[in-house]
Amino acid sequence: MAYYSSEVIQKVKELDLLSYLQNYEPEELVNVSKNTFTTKTHDSLVISNGLWHWFSRGIGGKSALDYLIKVKGYEFTKAMEMLLNKGAKVTSISLENKKKDSRMRDMRLILPKKADNNDKIISYLLGRGIDKDIIEECIDNELIFQDENNNIIFVGVDKNNKARYAFTRGTNESRFMHDCYGSHKAFSFRLDSIEDSDTVHLFESSIDLLSYATLMKIDRKPWYNENLLSLSGVYRPASKIEESKIPLSLNYYLNQHPNIKKIVLHLDNDSVGRISTLALKTILSKRYEIIDDPPKIGKDVNDLLCSRLKINYKKRYERER
Repeated sequence: MAYYSSEVIQKVKELDLLSYLQNYEPEELVNVSKNTFTTKTHDSLVISNGLWHWFSRGIGGKSALDYLIKVKGYEFTKAMEMLLNKGAKVTSISLENKKKDSRMRDMRLILPKKADNNDKIISYLLGRGIDKDIIEECIDNELIFQDENNNIIFVGVDKNNKARYAFTRGTNESRFMHDCYGSHKAFSFRLDSIEDSDTVHLFESSIDLLSYATLMKIDRKPWYNENLLSLSGVYRPASKIEESKIPLSLNYYLNQHPNIKKIVLHLDNDSVGRISTLALKTILSKRYEIIDDPPKIGKDVNDLLCSRLKINYKKRYERER
């Protein structure tokens, strides 16, 4: 059996997984957002911030060595030999790429600075028909807040309640929207049931999610007993529907909640929403009960809520401008 000194082992461990795949298995990388990747073989294996985590197995690491051993099943000595044989190529990675990889390793979620109050976002959400008590509960739990530019920030947290994802939305009709730097889409905005539930409701946006909770409250239903999950944006299936991947946020959620048996889809009433619904039904129906429940009126769930409340928020903001 080969012997490797601690210095050699440490040197090999300096090669992170993203750099390894970029140089030796580029066909395996799937870019799901600006700084987040999965692999073709394992779509629940997420690479971000210089680390990787295989959510379906609950294991992770940083180095390519960890990946070869824990994911590909290589013996330690075989993995070391393989990486050392590639050593000459490893050292040829350009300085520019090294700097880029370093930035990715150092990347962490950066939340905007909070405003002194939440008046603007409360007014905005009320104008979209969202219930005030639901808004205040989200604020109290630090799931939404107002930044210094009066934007609304939707926050997604991990199992330790640490912020891992944040989405910025303007409080006017400019449609200013973007993910905050360092956001990880696996941890999208959601509201968890306070009781055990085997069902999760899926929405394209955080606004639609809050709209659905409001509709439940209007109908005197306990919205707080439902799992509500946002996709944090439009889901784009593969050209061949059956080859589509599970959205990152949903895939992570299902892996973390093995008790889920039913998925209720509340996606938009447009061509993208309908194709996305078909894709999710196609790739998930063997494992879960899938219910298609699009809004009965309008394009999305917020349109339905505004219709119920007889609100025309677009005209309201036109008057304000």
